[in-house]
Amino acid sequence: MDKYFYDLINNSGTLSAADIIIRIAVAAALGGAIFLSYRITHTGSIYSRKFNITLLTLTVLTATVMTVIGNNIALSLGMVGALSIVRFRTSIKDSRDTVYIFWTIIVGICCGVGDYTVAGIGSAAVFIVLLLFGRVINENRLLLIIRAQRTKEDEIRKLLFDYFKKPPVIKAQNTTESTVELIYEVNRKMLDEADKRSTPDKTGKKLSLTDKLYGLGGIQYVNLIVQSDEIS
Repeated sequence: MDKYFYDLINNSGTLSAADIIIRIAVAAALGGAIFLSYRITHTGSIYSRKFNITLLTLTVLTATVMTVIGNNIALSLGMVGALSIVRFRTSIKDSRDTVYIFWTIIVGICCGVGDYTVAGIGSAAVFIVLLLFGRVINENRLLLIIRAQRTKEDEIRKLLFDYFKKPPVIKAQNTTESTVELIYEVNRKMLDEADKRSTPDKTGKKLSLTDKLYGLGGIQYVNLIVQSDEIS
């Protein structure tokens, strides 16, 4: 019985050093492809260099773990037990980040068990798909918030109707005895198109929406707030 458990525990040292190096090297190479894909498809403020480096590292770590586990039942059960007590609370800011996390884990598993063909072909297919469709500009919606005297409500509505080609959608209206707060949903494209159509004043300067609103008088403030659907 003692010999059985001894053989069971020590059943993982069957790979040569060359095999281990090849598996880790292939995982690192494919992790580099994932790194490049993430860098291409994420631009601006949504790109996180630290997260991208984490993806590359996670690929190598997963391959390392799978190389150690191999067909060893004792090690696999121990690893499952260890991971089951770890709770990850890192927020995902972009839904595409989840795809990249799964991609790194799957590549690491494939390389760890020596199935380089599946890892390579699968990574190539995912890379092409993300390259073609993954570079999506996040069209964050904007909330236009206008607080003014109640007597100016009709003038504000008429100005917005004339300023935008397509009238913005009103999301909320808050009123007091003397003031009104109007909240509209717009986007950057609507604002840009409206600015281009805006007629200049007597000095030749094109007035922005904010300028025109304050020109009505009785406006307390005009705010533009990004309405983001990302998890934070």
